[in-house]
This record gives sequence, structure tokens and C-alpha cells, in this order.
Amino acid sequence: MFSTHKEALYIAIIGDIKNSKKIQDRKVIQDKLRLVLNAINQKFAPSIAAKFMITLGDEFQGLLGQGEHVVDIIEEIQMEMYPVQIRFGIGIGEITTDINAEMAIGADGPGYYMAREAIETVKRNEQKSKIQAADIAIATSSCIQYQCELMNTVFSLMSVIKEHWTQRQREIIWEFDKHNGSQAECADRLLIKQSSVQRSLVSGNYYAYREAKDTLKKVLREIGKKDV
Repeated sequence: MFSTHKEALYIAIIGDIKNSKKIQDRKVIQDKLRLVLNAINQKFAPSIAAKFMITLGDEFQGLLGQGEHVVDIIEEIQMEMYPVQIRFGIGIGEITTDINAEMAIGADGPGYYMAREAIETVKRNEQKSKIQAADIAIATSSCIQYQCELMNTVFSLMSVIKEHWTQRQREIIWEFDKHNGSQAECADRLLIKQSSVQRSLVSGNYYAYREAKDTLKKVLREIGKKDV
């Protein structure tokens, strides 16, 4: 699917806190974000080429050498930072400078250009009230246009599903998805009935959401500097 031309493809991720200037205690949020990113750097270390870090007060970035966990990383950041909302731009391409594995700044190349383009697309779409804006977009010069459009359509559909979750559905769905176990096990952890878990998964269209997410993961798994 992805055209390599013998170059090493990387996945740059740029995250940006929505409406950060309206947050009353920004330092608390920034401190929490720093802790979340540190946990991501440890948990997904084998896939990370340059560690995630805050680059501006309301923006952060990281660089992956493998695409397998792109969706997992983004979703975990969203879960841990909720109700703070974060938009993401994913860029796939070469990195043409040296990479400092300890920090995702200083490096440059098409991967980062595409990530910036993607997050700016998310911001522009948020201004168009006629559509349900996705909070994630992907851009790359390493695959043909319709493939990017398909992935962005899937991200949009996932955003539509999440937008309609109630607070309780969100808690149950994320707990169920995080542990990837049975409904009964999820119910035991939350001290609720298994039937309550089942109702939330069905009414929240969880299985359609999960199928969309798994499809994206299969596509992105093909990307990685060790594989191309």
C-alpha cells in the first residue's frame, strides 16, 4: 500500500489541546499531560523513535518508527486526558535530519510537514459547522490520495460515534476496551451488572467503533522504518 522508494518511513504525531486558553488552571493540565506522555514513552518504547514531549504550552509531539500502535497511543492519551479535548495530526514520511531519541524536537522532514498539515486540516474542519469534525487526521506523501481519504473517513466515523457517548457509556466502553477482556470481568471491575456493560456497548455502537479502529491498525501496521 505504501510507496517506499527505499526510504525509511516514520510516523510523526502532533497533538494540540483544544480551547487551551479557556482552561482555568493550565499548569495542572500541562503537568498531567507531561505524566501521560511519560507513561506513553515507557509503555510503547519499542515503537517510539523520538519520545513524546510538550513542545509548546498546549502542543506536544512524538515520532514513531513503527505504525502498529499509532491508534492505541492516541486513544490512550485521549482517555487519560478526558474531559480535556485534544486534536491530533498524523504525518507519514521521511525524516531528513538526525533524530534525538530522547526528545521529538530538532528533527525535520516530510513526516513532520505532513503531521502539521494534518492538524491544520482538523482545525479548519472544526470551523465548518456543516460537518462533524474529526479530532484526528492523517496526511502522507507516501500513499496515493484515496488511501488517505479512506483512513480519514474512518477517523471521522469514529469521531461521530464517540461524540454520541454519554459520560457513563464512555467510562464503560473505555474500561472494556482497555483490558480487552470479557463483559463480566469489566462489570466486576466497575462493580456493576454484566447486563449494564452489554447495554452500554450496544447503545454506544462500540463494536462498529472497534471494527473501524482495528481496520486502521491493520493499515498502519504496514508502516515502519524496519519494514520498508
